[in-house]
Amino acid sequence: MTTATRSELAADADELSVWPASTTRLPHGGLAVGGVSLTEIASRFDTPAYVLDEGEVRARCRTYRHAFPDAEVLYAAKAFLSRAMVHRIAEEGLGLDVCSAGELELAVTAGFPPDRILLHGNAKSPRDIETALRLGVGRIVIDGPSEIARLAAAVGPNGHQKVLVRVVPGISAGGHEKIRTGTDGQKFGLSLTDGSAQHAITRILGRPQLELVGLHCHIGSQITEVKPYVCALRRVVGLMARIREAHGIALPELDMGGGHGIAYRPGEPALDLTALARRLRAELVESCAAAGLPVPRLAIEPGRAIVGPAGVALYRVLSVKRTGDRLFVAVDGGMSDNPRPALYGVRYAPRLIGRHSTAGPCTATVVGRHCEAGDILAADVRLPGDVRPGDLLAVPVAGAYQLSMASGYNMVGRPPVVAVDDGAARLLVRRETLDDFRRRDIGD
Repeated sequence: MTTATRSELAADADELSVWPASTTRLPHGGLAVGGVSLTEIASRFDTPAYVLDEGEVRARCRTYRHAFPDAEVLYAAKAFLSRAMVHRIAEEGLGLDVCSAGELELAVTAGFPPDRILLHGNAKSPRDIETALRLGVGRIVIDGPSEIARLAAAVGPNGHQKVLVRVVPGISAGGHEKIRTGTDGQKFGLSLTDGSAQHAITRILGRPQLELVGLHCHIGSQITEVKPYVCALRRVVGLMARIREAHGIALPELDMGGGHGIAYRPGEPALDLTALARRLRAELVESCAAAGLPVPRLAIEPGRAIVGPAGVALYRVLSVKRTGDRLFVAVDGGMSDNPRPALYGVRYAPRLIGRHSTAGPCTATVVGRHCEAGDILAADVRLPGDVRPGDLLAVPVAGAYQLSMASGYNMVGRPPVVAVDDGAARLLVRRETLDDFRRRDIGD
């Protein structure tokens, strides 16, 4: 093997580093995930389409259970939820974190035990609360002072509900300002610095229907460093110590949320899960010992880190156009199936599949089909110079916050979700069609 060939193989392996572990190269530029050709999936299910590697989902669930053997691991349903996903999470022994009646009902009707579900949200509707109490949800996270009386009234004088309080520790962390939730001045939680959290806790303890079992803290999303979590934990344990001093109770649970960062492109950093588990456990034991507190049971809420790298999005190129010095490659999807680049400036690494190109690489911007200048899926990426209409592009790390944030913009319709596992493909969520739009429109 020549040095050039070794270098090419190493570069290709690096490009596949953010793909599911089951990804393999096929002849003529093809790729298979979960033992199924992506080109065949595009032919069978059309494009755009989401592909979900169920083996990758299971492996990532097990990685969390191994890293946090003594903690409660709750899958954050907002990243992606379907009946099949509910079954995989249950089979792997994880709990579930939901933020609406819709997510909660889907999970429970799919057979998930409600006592292993946590409901949170900064503005829970009456339906959210009624559904949670009717189904017997395990925990409800109180996010603001107005929820205390509302929840207690809904529980009723003879009822009982376990609750946590979401506190804001004053830690700035996250991949974008719009997903940083650990500082004052944003909509989530109750502040440690202005006394809001302590006041709310006093009020909850005065409500016999509500059993305060712990504190909840979520500092942001797409966090790739361990230090912010350690700092936040230290501050929340400090609040636990003050609660015991003021009220004589030691809370048995501490939920440190999720937001665990992943790599979307080769070479990007990702959160070191082993280091996180080791540091959180050590800090929890040390801080509790210093405060004379029993060590509470830790909980975490990974979502993106479980399902994100398990997904691949498939698109068909519709047009290629050069405008000035920029090459635009337009595909048959866009911001209706992935609004994240427009919202957060997320950057992906699309790849040509289905044919082998000998053309040299060029810099291109992959755009969607929607009537917005900001409908950009991947800016300034390297693609073969002969990219043309009809080509297939595959975008890895597409499992989280794509279908769950998809919209009906331009009535294009949301893509299907196709599961792959052990050489077989099956439809999990069907494609949204024009008939779906027609059925919802019941006016004149």
